[in-house]
Parts: sequence; structure tokens; C-alpha cells
Amino acid sequence: MKKIGLFFGSFNPIHIGHLILANYILENSDMDELWFVVSPQNPFKDKKSLLKDHNRLDMVQLAVKNYPNMRASNVEFSLPKPSYTIDTLTYLNEKYPEYSFSLIMGEDNLVSLHKWKNSETLIKNYHIIVYPRVFEGEKKDSDYLQHENISLIKAPVIEISATEIRNMIKEGKNVRPMLPPEVFEYLDGSSFYK
Repeated sequence: MKKIGLFFGSFNPIHIGHLILANYILENSDMDELWFVVSPQNPFKDKKSLLKDHNRLDMVQLAVKNYPNMRASNVEFSLPKPSYTIDTLTYLNEKYPEYSFSLIMGEDNLVSLHKWKNSETLIKNYHIIVYPRVFEGEKKDSDYLQHENISLIKAPVIEISATEIRNMIKEGKNVRPMLPPEVFEYLDGSSFYK
């Protein structure tokens, strides 16, 4: 059975931190592929600063084109909004019964997992790979880390944020080192985030 890791996000824009993390997970787990699932609207995020869905998908496709085990997924574009992870997983399981899906999330999401739709079902039925994140907020050692389906990986902590990149673009600062070259080219010369 092919093992697929699902990395959900707005990817607004996708940056080298996402790729470093995705590559680390592929190289240090038994995943066969990692899919970047571009979310049209995260129920917890403000939609105003979001680029159009297809622009964010284009950037992810450009960013992963040289990585044979990574792909961009627009599966949530056709599902009801807002997107709930459990609904997306149910849909993917029906569509690809021959695949086994795992969820990839940052440690900051783990502390709010109890607020997610059907979180108990999610934890019971899916392997969840948690990567370290620097964040303020609730206590780090979540009870969830004791669960057999949840693995904390020692991936490098990447302190690049899409918000920071958007702000730098708005201020006319150079973001080239933070973006895959194809994504930089895509944004450079556009009015995105300005």
C-alpha cells in the first residue's frame, strides 16, 4: 500500500521552509509521497490576505516540479467550504482506497487539535506526524503526544513564515532567498502581496 503524507496549508506563498520540512519527512519516514494540499479557506484564518486558490496552487506546482515524491493537490477546491481535514481525508480514502494517508502538522496545530471537527476520529484512524514549531501559546507538551498514532519528528525548526514574506514584499524588501526560485520568478513582476 502506497503511503502518502498530507501537508495541508494555505501556502500563501509556499517557501523554502515548507520544502525543507517536506524533504526531511520524506527522507526520515516510510512515506512514499508527500502531497501539499492547498486549502481554499482554513476555518481559523482570515481570507482577506489570501491569494486566489489557483495562484497558490500554481506556486506549489512550480515549487515541487523537481521533486518526484512531492505533488500539489487541489482536492479541497471542489469540497464544501470551509474545508475540514476529516472531510478531506474521508473523500481521499474513498477516491484512493489503495493508499494509506497520514497527516503532517506543526506542533502549534497539535495544541488546538481538540477544536478540530471530529478530532477524536482523526487521531484514532490516521497516523499524525508532528514537526516542531516555535510558537507562543498553550503549554507545549500536549497530551496528544502520548497517543500511539501521533509521532513527533525531530525535523529542523524553520522560522520562516509566509506572513513575514508577504510583509517584506509589501515593503519592497528582497525575499528571493526565502522562496524556491520558480516561485520568486512567479511573484516578481506581479502585483501579488504589494
